[in-house]
Amino acid sequence: MMKTLVALLLLVASFIASGHGSSEEAAYQIYPLRLKSGAGSDGATVQGITCASWRLGVEAHNIIEWTTVPTECENYVGNYMLGQQYRQDSKAVNREAYLYVRALPLPKDGRNVWVFDIDETSLSNLPYYAQNGFGAEPYNSTKFNAWVETGAAPALPETQKLYNKLLNLGIKIVFLTGRPISQTEVTSSNLKKAGYQTWLKLILKNTTEYSGATAMVYKSAEREKLEKEGYRIVGNIGDQWSDILGTSTGRRTFKLPDPMYYLS
Repeated sequence: MMKTLVALLLLVASFIASGHGSSEEAAYQIYPLRLKSGAGSDGATVQGITCASWRLGVEAHNIIEWTTVPTECENYVGNYMLGQQYRQDSKAVNREAYLYVRALPLPKDGRNVWVFDIDETSLSNLPYYAQNGFGAEPYNSTKFNAWVETGAAPALPETQKLYNKLLNLGIKIVFLTGRPISQTEVTSSNLKKAGYQTWLKLILKNTTEYSGATAMVYKSAEREKLEKEGYRIVGNIGDQWSDILGTSTGRRTFKLPDPMYYLS
């Protein structure tokens, strides 16, 4: 039932994106996919707790090292991701990030940077996950990489607002992603297509240099390089705890919601 509804709503989203909706809807085409307002709890439970409580445990980093969304929670997660609550939660995080940074007495020396993750932070892969169980299906690298190569991921609107505000404050942008360097061209093109037109650095993972390294180890090392180059990391935002834990995390970190997958 969920997949049938998603398929219908994807058609609606395509209709809107083709220019038949309002300009705001076209700009934020990912969000017309919503099934209903709110978190969309269907009363399902997993291991004796509700799916809403499972999601809270995930976001608070109390439930860790999980590989897939519990099948009992697929509909709940789908409703959350396609509903208004996900957008509102994202808005709350990005709002706090801006309130924090605008009050900082930053030196105007061109060395202030903000680190952005890409997937589920700057760009949304929700069109892919809506067709693949919202994280309830095992990760398929072949299918996911095929989606990445389309370069069609839309921007997460609230993150993009923060991005623009940071540029207006004179803060330079660094995109730091776990995507492999072989996807540099498509990632750069997708970012620009989605509205991220400028950045200081776009860092993708050298899988030879970081063979076997966790996301946290890799991202910590790359942030350390930034600091050694003389940059000041005033903020760091991502959807995974591995984006914001480790070393050289920055003056303050911000965690966006993402109950669809876990990266250590």
